[in-house]
Amino acid sequence: MKRVQGIFVIFLSLILSGVLNAEEYKNVEVKKLITSTTSSNGQPLTYLQAAQPEVTVLVVRVPPKGSTGWHKHPVPVYAYMLEGTLNVEIKGGRTYVFKKGDAILEVMNTLHNGYNSGDEPARLVVFYTGAVGVPNVVKEGVAVVPTLP
Repeated sequence: MKRVQGIFVIFLSLILSGVLNAEEYKNVEVKKLITSTTSSNGQPLTYLQAAQPEVTVLVVRVPPKGSTGWHKHPVPVYAYMLEGTLNVEIKGGRTYVFKKGDAILEVMNTLHNGYNSGDEPARLVVFYTGAVGVPNVVKEGVAVVPTLP
């Protein structure tokens, strides 16, 4: 598991740093997508402390007029828009619009709904940095009962 985390950290460092040693990576192009200390809505970023960390990576497809439903994340979540447009509405707050090429630093423990108001599918790769026994997604009205060791 530590090896997976190490690879994930290196991958994110390369993508997000925007700085590479030119002699070591002559054929690599890097485009910094985002550097931030806050999530999309300004909430400070936090990291989960867990005895058994777990990283889950998904490709999520939201069809035209489709929706994720109201949910929240008890773990840090990061995403990258592969195609289309996704509107993310924060419960009782504003709506954020993400399009192809955007990086998303998702809110934690805050109800939100992602929906596709466009005519083409929205696809994004999502990185959940969670823990064994802790759900990555909790639908509205469902209590989180983590089973940490």
